[in-house]
Amino acid sequence: MKLIPLADRVVLKQSTPEEKTKSGIILTSTSQEKPQQAEVIAVGPGGVVDGKEVVMNVKPGDMVIFSKYAGNEVKLDDEEYIIVKQSDILAIVE
Repeated sequence: MKLIPLADRVVLKQSTPEEKTKSGIILTSTSQEKPQQAEVIAVGPGGVVDGKEVVMNVKPGDMVIFSKYAGNEVKLDDEEYIIVKQSDILAIVE
């Protein structure tokens, strides 16, 4: 199956959470915070959303940072994805 986002939506695949802090402390799965960094999997066509022209600035393969509580989590073929609006993406990581 394939996810195809509509309008200004973007499908993201989150990075795996860090299991160890920079100082070497191992974190349990309950104390691990989900990362806000993800890879762009699919991008909607943009177009007119709420009367405004939306141009998509991200493309599949980009690494991005997104808002902490943004989007909807979906599970497809045992993979977890997050679908967010492009406005919920804060930056592209290069």
